[in-house]
Amino acid sequence: MSWTAPQSVRTNPPTVAGEREMLERWLDHHRQTLLHKCAGLTFEQLTERSAEPSSLTLLGLVRHMSEVERAWFRRRLTGTPLPFLYCDLDTNPDGDFDDVGAADPEADFATFAEEVELADAAAAGRSLEDTFFHPGHAKDISLRWVYVHMIEEYARHNGHADLLRERIDGVTGS
Repeated sequence: MSWTAPQSVRTNPPTVAGEREMLERWLDHHRQTLLHKCAGLTFEQLTERSAEPSSLTLLGLVRHMSEVERAWFRRRLTGTPLPFLYCDLDTNPDGDFDDVGAADPEADFATFAEEVELADAAAAGRSLEDTFFHPGHAKDISLRWVYVHMIEEYARHNGHADLLRERIDGVTGS
């Protein structure tokens, strides 16, 4: 497969802004950082595992974050009943990470872009104070919490992506 991950356009979040803009721009910055860590890599590089026994790969991170975007913004915030993209909680709970060998990275990157767009649309026009009930946590959760959680989730996984990229081709830095 000759496909390579495209370059990403990453902008710095503002240092002064309203709360909503700050949250949205930091989330977008982290989304683009993940793509930046993948830019220019081949299928083989995107699916190179970090270290045994871990199944962590850059493509797995992109697939995982597609699942996370869908879960928090569309399944939970809007209450839309949607299937998992890569996982099955009963038979393959880590399919986003484990099944990258037969994956189509071009399609997976397109899915990521679509899930980000749909997540943004789901949050548009809603107040940060809007809540939904999360049965797993047995409590109400606000959209504000979702933004903060998503920034944390990306920050953690972007740290993984830093290490993976350095292992693959020696590239370091932001």
